[in-house]
Amino acid sequence: MVKGLFAKKSIHDLIDEATSKKDGLQRSLGPLSLTTMGIGAIIGAGIFVLTGQAAASYAGPAVMISFILSAILCIFAALCYAEFASLIPIAGSAYSYAYATMGEFTAWTIGWGLTLEYLFSSATVAVGWSGYFTSFLQDFNLFIPEKWTTSTFAYHVVDGWKMSGSILNLPAMCIMGFIGIMIALGIRAAASFNNLMVVIKLGVIVLFLACGIFYVNSANWVPFIPENTGIFGQFGWSGIFRGAGVVFFAYIGFDAVSTLAQEARNPQKDLPIGMIGSLGISAIVYVFIALVLTGIVSYTLLGVAAPFSVAVDALGAKFLWLRFVVKIAILAGLTSVVLVMLLGQTRIFYSMSRDGLLPKFFGKVNKTFHTPFINTLLVTAFGSVICGIFPVEILGQLVSMGTLLAFAIVCFGVLILRYKQPSLKRPFKVPFSPWVPLMGTAACITQMVVLPKVTWVQLVSWMFIGCLIYFSYGVRHSKLRKG
Repeated sequence: MVKGLFAKKSIHDLIDEATSKKDGLQRSLGPLSLTTMGIGAIIGAGIFVLTGQAAASYAGPAVMISFILSAILCIFAALCYAEFASLIPIAGSAYSYAYATMGEFTAWTIGWGLTLEYLFSSATVAVGWSGYFTSFLQDFNLFIPEKWTTSTFAYHVVDGWKMSGSILNLPAMCIMGFIGIMIALGIRAAASFNNLMVVIKLGVIVLFLACGIFYVNSANWVPFIPENTGIFGQFGWSGIFRGAGVVFFAYIGFDAVSTLAQEARNPQKDLPIGMIGSLGISAIVYVFIALVLTGIVSYTLLGVAAPFSVAVDALGAKFLWLRFVVKIAILAGLTSVVLVMLLGQTRIFYSMSRDGLLPKFFGKVNKTFHTPFINTLLVTAFGSVICGIFPVEILGQLVSMGTLLAFAIVCFGVLILRYKQPSLKRPFKVPFSPWVPLMGTAACITQMVVLPKVTWVQLVSWMFIGCLIYFSYGVRHSKLRKG
């Protein structure tokens, strides 16, 4: 029993599974589609909110350095993901990588943990989408009753859980349902829709930069690194590092590209391009936005929920139309994040089902649509319920921990496989190994340690539920154990 917990899948079996045409998934994604999928997952509401908060509270104009530092940490993880994805181009992503390097129980743990990143992230973003959509309608004097735009439950640190008085967050459930149905009907339609959303939000960002760059006042960049207040993390270099921890979560999502391995035309080549390319493009966009935003207005004015609105107001009355356009970009950004994260979740459950750790219907591919149809509908229904009844604060707390756990295991897994099976043909190799994987592992663990205690309690509770499922179902149906 105990020995079976650490049983590993053969790398060669995983490669055979990845290259098999019996899975029924359609290989239709090229490097451009994979890169836009990554951008779709990364650039969301975070950039429209986190930039201002990190600048106002921690780093000042030097928030651009915070973005660069966070990008470097993410690149460590992205390079490790790219090596695994080129070696084992399979839909399971970090779950499959862990299965090959650390054994079945670790694989289950990371697969269950990825649900925190993908499913809960899509639900969190859907709730945020609902808020922006409601505000967008109000600009046209269209109002949805509050009881249909707010979660059923509310949570307060002091008072705990209580009923909010609302029925359901209906817009959040609708966008989740719409995206889920699109994913179920075919990967090509989902990819095309995502490409459109990425074009819209990048177009608006470029428009904002083009308008704002002529109104930059270099005096707003002085001092570039505000003097520390005497408290760690409040400006100075410690503030830059604290800001890097805050904006790190604006980069979450590039790893979702690896879950599309079995739908990529040339996964060994295209997956590394998709992950590293989307991360690099997003990092460049973030740095330029940080520079222009803090140049238009003083960083002290950006600690609000809508810092872009503050900057647009500073441009003058003739640019008030830009506020309307920015809202469209935010809605497009949030929509693409919901799509890619929900898509990633269905592919994780697909791989876990194919290994026998989840019921068979999660791994069944529809012959007409070439997608895990039932899997997608069930995940969508569950996600719709989550975003309909729970508030965004509770959902958001779980996402960060699940993501960092996945990143740490992937980085460490590269080291293990390099040591145990150095002769494997690796189409893409992490440069400067073992230092890059070691730094990636250490950076992720450090970020996990500094997260609030309540987040750890939530993680342990979630993992306990996962263990119940694994020992009651997965252990008895595991194909590796039966084999």
